[in-house]
Amino acid sequence: MNVVLLEPEMPANTGNIGRTCVATATKLHLIEPLGFKLNEKAIKRAGLDYWDKLDVTVYSDYKDFLDRNPGAKIYMATTKAPAVYTDVSYEPDCFLMFGKESAGIPEEILLENQERCVRIPMWGDIRSLNLSNSVSIVLYEALRQNGFEKMTMTGHLRKYDWK
Repeated sequence: MNVVLLEPEMPANTGNIGRTCVATATKLHLIEPLGFKLNEKAIKRAGLDYWDKLDVTVYSDYKDFLDRNPGAKIYMATTKAPAVYTDVSYEPDCFLMFGKESAGIPEEILLENQERCVRIPMWGDIRSLNLSNSVSIVLYEALRQNGFEKMTMTGHLRKYDWK
């Protein structure tokens, strides 16, 4: 599975997303320009001590991303899509793209990829969800559809005496 952030602006969101990617064995793709430097404290703080375990690739721009990932099946999350993210059948090697916090994915890119645009339903006039929350919602649906392959599926509770 792959998560793509197009021009992310907030280091804390990217750090949180990086940590989620490590926890799910998902590759992170960052498309410049970034609104921060990858060595900033804020990104490392949000990613905690997981950042060094992250499989991350940085691209100079959207064209560079497309050139280096030919034939990639890309699903684009946007509030403008008619399709809901749960209506899609995600492939295990697909790319889930999210735009920058202030503006999302540019409309010209969305227009070229309308058949692969998805939305997260929201109530009322809410403009959008937090970027790291949006990534988690869509990523975990894609992982669920693929059987949470190679992920830990059991937990361990200590036995308590509830008398």
